[in-house]
Amino acid sequence: REKDDNYKIQMPKLRVAQEYKDKMKSIIDVERNIFKFKKSSEEKSRKREKEEKFFRETFMYDKEINVINTATAECSVPSERRVDLPVTAGEQLDVIDVTEGHAVICRNSEGRYGYVLVEHLNFR
Repeated sequence: REKDDNYKIQMPKLRVAQEYKDKMKSIIDVERNIFKFKKSSEEKSRKREKEEKFFRETFMYDKEINVINTATAECSVPSERRVDLPVTAGEQLDVIDVTEGHAVICRNSEGRYGYVLVEHLNFR
């Protein structure tokens, strides 16, 4: 046995291979994060499409949706009806259309549409 131990060949450690493995592991992690991001953005786009479809059916809105102006909500207002948009103080809203009366059609950051009274908005 002693002779076998003396003649045992020791192989050098392949550090390059370990570095390569670490590098590949980090690349795979980055790729996984990219795919997770795309999945969540797809879910958001589906939700926005659903909200837009509901908006067009409810408001009978057949025009192209263009942002006229942006406004900031001055105070928090809960919605009393489904067509009203609940807003919180300081929330940024996109003004889509102006209606007759004291209300405008707005879209919030989540993609929901609804009426908001002009008195509750601060236009820049």
